[in-house]
Amino acid sequence: MSDSLSVTADPELVGIAPVERSTAAWPAVFALAMGVFALVSAEFLPASVLTSIAADLSISVGAAGQTVTMTSLVGVVAAIFTPIVTSRFDRRLVLWALISLLAVSSILTAVANGFAMLLAARFLLGLSLGGFWSMAPALSLRLVPVQAVPRALAIISAGVSAAFIGGGPLGAYLDALIGWRMVFALSAGLAGIALLVLMTTMPSLPSQTAPKLGTLAILLSRPSVRLMLISVLIIISGQFTGFTYIRPFLEQVPQLGVAAITSVLLGYGVGNVIGNFAGGAVAARGVKLAIVSFALAIAALALGMILFGASPIVSGIAVALWGFAFGFAPVGFQSWMVRTAADHAEAASGLLTAAFLVAIASGAVFGGLLVDHVGGWAPIAYMAAATFAGAVLVLVAGKEPPRP
Repeated sequence: MSDSLSVTADPELVGIAPVERSTAAWPAVFALAMGVFALVSAEFLPASVLTSIAADLSISVGAAGQTVTMTSLVGVVAAIFTPIVTSRFDRRLVLWALISLLAVSSILTAVANGFAMLLAARFLLGLSLGGFWSMAPALSLRLVPVQAVPRALAIISAGVSAAFIGGGPLGAYLDALIGWRMVFALSAGLAGIALLVLMTTMPSLPSQTAPKLGTLAILLSRPSVRLMLISVLIIISGQFTGFTYIRPFLEQVPQLGVAAITSVLLGYGVGNVIGNFAGGAVAARGVKLAIVSFALAIAALALGMILFGASPIVSGIAVALWGFAFGFAPVGFQSWMVRTAADHAEAASGLLTAAFLVAIASGAVFGGLLVDHVGGWAPIAYMAAATFAGAVLVLVAGKEPPRP
């Protein structure tokens, strides 16, 4: 096995750091996936307990949705600056600190006595989420050989897919059973387990580089990186305008009860897990193909939900297929990033994470306005338009990134 990554002569891929272990550190990769699972579950728990939070704290559903916005906006800053601020520290120590911050955030959310305290707790979650995500995909380059990087990215992305179950149907079910506050208390416990797994599996990873703000300028000067970020902003804003407010849609359009909503969200989560690994296989054939295909599929499914979503069967099937299609997204965009900016992996991961979080925040804000002033169907309509526009952009302007 080669001690270094073998890449093409493409100038964008020169200078990748060597793999730091003679054998792949797969337990550490799975630990990263578990950390991602704990973080993303906490991030999207409000989507499954939105109406309960709103009723308990006497705020509107749209206002409750802004807890997602707070997390995302803070995460943007954390994603960009965490690699810079922590550049002198062993990466595993930084990961441990960030997961500990998740536990504190979940505890504060569980005991929140008002909207201000809830936002403060979600502020801390944003720091943890943005920082952790800025490092996790980049660290896969240091834990496994280059041939195994796509598989490692798929495993890490599977943490996101699993979170759509933990933060979706399971969250809705437990909300009805024990209340939304206890749901977030369980989230704190999950963070503690993730911390324990990270502490027992993650090898020492001293910082190799000292990212600077100038590194961001270097990355943004690359057309492939700019296109990736713009497409993320468009497609993911549409995705999360719809997903953040999926419960109001299911309550207002097909008029489903809590049990049925739980089943539908479970279908989304299971579909997303399957789609994650299917997306990895498609991305191995072509990153552009993976991104365009999932965005077009979501646009078509959203249109179907608008036209025929009054049928509970149609809505349930469409949401499950939507989850499957979105499973392509994390591995698709991360593969694009790894191929075009592996020489500045942590900084590039930070930019990609920042773009995702800006898109999620804008989706939550716009979706909140739509659901409060138009109706539960409106966020789904915007999702159809945005994902279609993003697919067309990548199809027309995108260039398949070079393979390592």
